[in-house]
Amino acid sequence: MKRGVATFTLDWGKCPKWLFERMVRLGRIVSLGIIDYFGPDEFLKRLSDPVWFQSFGSLLAFDWNASGLTTTTMGALKVALYDFQKEIGFYIAGGKGKTSKKTPSQIIRFSEEINLDPIKANRYVYLSKLAAKVDSSLVQDGFQLYHHNFLFTKNNKWGVIQQGMNINVGKARRYHWYSDTVNELTIEPHNAIQSEISISKVLNLTHKKSIQNRQGVVELVKHKKDLFYEIKRFRKYGNQLTLLDLSSKDFSDHPISRADFSQKQVSNLSELFSDRLEDSVQNIVDRPVKDFESVVMTKKVGPKTVRALTLVSEVLFGAKPSYEDPIRYTYAFGGKDGIPYPVNKDVYDSTIDVIEKAIKKSSLNPHEKEKILRKNEKVFKVNVKQ
Repeated sequence: MKRGVATFTLDWGKCPKWLFERMVRLGRIVSLGIIDYFGPDEFLKRLSDPVWFQSFGSLLAFDWNASGLTTTTMGALKVALYDFQKEIGFYIAGGKGKTSKKTPSQIIRFSEEINLDPIKANRYVYLSKLAAKVDSSLVQDGFQLYHHNFLFTKNNKWGVIQQGMNINVGKARRYHWYSDTVNELTIEPHNAIQSEISISKVLNLTHKKSIQNRQGVVELVKHKKDLFYEIKRFRKYGNQLTLLDLSSKDFSDHPISRADFSQKQVSNLSELFSDRLEDSVQNIVDRPVKDFESVVMTKKVGPKTVRALTLVSEVLFGAKPSYEDPIRYTYAFGGKDGIPYPVNKDVYDSTIDVIEKAIKKSSLNPHEKEKILRKNEKVFKVNVKQ
């Protein structure tokens, strides 16, 4: 997996109308120039690169170190290219908050415009839902997803850009997917995960170290009676929910011990815990299970159910999952002092070159082009110094 991080904090509020309108205009000019010069597939590839995306958002004038760069840049880009989608063969579905829920219907509608095979369109819907499930249930890092975009081209390339927030630490985290770098959909599928902060203990079931634990989950699901038997052995001791009478030496401390499966305050938590968890598990065992992916994509299966199944697998099979956060620190192109790593000059120069070619190819008058090129130079200088 490609890993890259650019510092950005969780911010609040809306983008001013005057700024958003200018971001739409400039985003249209630059994007159409890039697509005309390099093609829609290359544009998608670059948006899937967190460094390039961060630079692109900075160029459009949004704060380079704010979480709003993601949501506002994608919102502006979606508006900017909407009337040109069929012509350029580049589509953006989804968005922030409630708009993210419209992603499936938008994918289907856009697919019909280009007469895309319904099987392929439904596959895109599935990939969109799976990416959201992976980044909420398989990578349990404490960041709640609130923004989701699914992008695809007329040439069958696709990508996902989604973002989560952690209000406890006041930070955001962006997840990038790109079709050409995905080998397995639930095993290290990300092109990059971008965040300022690393969490000390993350249940990461996408890591290759978690494969044995995942296999244990599938084995449990296939043996339905055994799975229900183990689930029912959850007991409540004081304020904790625990499995069996094992000490902390027997298995890793697990978030399930503090999970509250109730949606409201009730006196008999253990009973409601079992009912709700078993309802979720029932959905799994009622359908054929081929692999771990089919378990994850089962209706009503979310982070808490996945944690429970993971814990049971760990206890019964001794297969511990990974608790490594799948990101590492970095800054846009690296640091001038070599911290956390030296500036990648090739990536840096390539990014500048692509954007400058797009601007020069645009229909802007010479004065506007010169103004934007100067701003482009300023953006990259700022990013390196930070």
